[in-house]
Amino acid sequence: MTDDRLLRDRLVAGDERALTAVVAEFGSLVRGVARRVLGDDAAADDVTQDVFVWLWERPDRFDPGRGSLRAFLSVVARRRAIDWIRRHDADRRRADRAAQESSLVLDDVAEGVGLRDDAARVRAAVAALPAEQRDCVTLAFFGGLSYREVAVRLGIPEGTAKSRLRLALGKLSTTLGPTGAALT
Repeated sequence: MTDDRLLRDRLVAGDERALTAVVAEFGSLVRGVARRVLGDDAAADDVTQDVFVWLWERPDRFDPGRGSLRAFLSVVARRRAIDWIRRHDADRRRADRAAQESSLVLDDVAEGVGLRDDAARVRAAVAALPAEQRDCVTLAFFGGLSYREVAVRLGIPEGTAKSRLRLALGKLSTTLGPTGAALT
């Protein structure tokens, strides 16, 4: 086992070989801690990389007088894994809220488009949209998908899916007038 003080000093000095040695010695430990917390191999790999990047950028945060490098990296890995869960839970909650809002808008559309003539107007207005906007609207409002799901299905960034939906809803609102007011 390598001397923790020496490793810390080498890391502080910017010795890349010291980081390589730390990763070789503690990489599986850090990944194991992250894997136990996350239950996901890909996420554990991301957290493992994050831990070692963090150590490389802030080697002075490790104090060998307070404990071993092994214990320190275990604690950092656990904290980073918990942070990862919190971030992804927040993303999921935002996506769920967006899906719920989409559902409410869809309910409003269904109420406002009760007559067949109005339904035909909506179909014609959606058909007149540019293809990329039409695809987003179809998946989100008629397929019940969230922004994130639309983005994944179309292979585009989530922000692009949101932008296309906003543009499409603006055009539909203009085209449909009072009937389309529920769309925006």
